[in-house]
Amino acid sequence: MTGAKKEETWITAGFAELARSGVEGVRVEVLAKSLGVTKGGFYRRFKDRAALLSAMLADWSAGRIAIIEQHASLDGATARERLKAIIQLYSERTSTEGIAIELAIRQWARTDEAAAEAVASVDAARLKNVAELYRATGLADDEADAKAFLFYCFIFGQSLLFLDRGPRKRTQLVAKSAETLLDEA
Repeated sequence: MTGAKKEETWITAGFAELARSGVEGVRVEVLAKSLGVTKGGFYRRFKDRAALLSAMLADWSAGRIAIIEQHASLDGATARERLKAIIQLYSERTSTEGIAIELAIRQWARTDEAAAEAVASVDAARLKNVAELYRATGLADDEADAKAFLFYCFIFGQSLLFLDRGPRKRTQLVAKSAETLLDEA
């Protein structure tokens, strides 16, 4: 395994622990045990825990930004079709671990400037890309920005709500809500 692959293994283990226990749980001893290796393997890859946390933030933010740019790319689709596809993607396939990581990083950002900067850059990219899709439908800048904000409130909010309506009712409610976000788009 290459050095970059080994580093990625530590980062992946760090995300798994972050999802389970928050940033406080991302500790060298815990990760080494979960990977079945010694702490020495960690220190061959990273200077210290802070370096790992920094690498995790860089990996998360670059990955989230690349994903939204990919999802918002028109590639022959209309802006409305892309918006609808993004809604379907995030409402039909909820990633429990992905949401746990997102929430843990946002919690971490409440007390850590580097995490706050990473979250701010991801939020800015998400809002920018979706607002550009709304602009491509003909909405004015202010309206496109407001719709993009509501879009992300919906994307994240719906994934956190526990609806007791059953899967079919939930699907219908999400679809009707998505229609509202796509009106005039």
